[in-house]
Amino acid sequence: MEKPGKGGAMRKYEFSWDLLGNIEDGRANMGNFVDVGTYRLMQFTLRDVMEEEFGSEIVDKIFYSAGYKAGTEFYRHNIHPVSSDHEFLQKMQEVFKDKKIGILRVEEALLDDGRVVVAIDEDLDCSGLPELDYETCIYDEGFMSAMVGCYTQQEWVAKEIDCWCTGARTCRFMITKKP
Repeated sequence: MEKPGKGGAMRKYEFSWDLLGNIEDGRANMGNFVDVGTYRLMQFTLRDVMEEEFGSEIVDKIFYSAGYKAGTEFYRHNIHPVSSDHEFLQKMQEVFKDKKIGILRVEEALLDDGRVVVAIDEDLDCSGLPELDYETCIYDEGFMSAMVGCYTQQEWVAKEIDCWCTGARTCRFMITKKP
């Protein structure tokens, strides 16, 4: 059933964790994982079509917002509850590895000072892509902002400062508390 969204536009797919479905029943033989190239095919063709229609700046905002929404839901269903900074960061590392998102390394964790730096090796979104002259992990920026924000119950902003696509061979994010 369609419902009105922002600006009154009708929408069919308001996100709910239920939209992930029962993977065990639905993919009894194929399982829970998909080829990374197939995932990227969906991501980058979707982005291409959206950029043709709306331009890069708007699509970057959409990807950040989608990452933020995903990070919020991911935190609620895969990380929460945690009772300490150490437990939060450790659980994030474990879940990223278990879900094959990437190998998360915490390089700096100054949550009380409003600064966290993480690196993701073998990042799902870009590791192995050709070198470009820009970072590509805008969705991940939103995702990481939401994860830290959900844990601290404050607003945070992540910015990718190193990217596989700019030659760094890892994705590094500076996550800072909003003033």
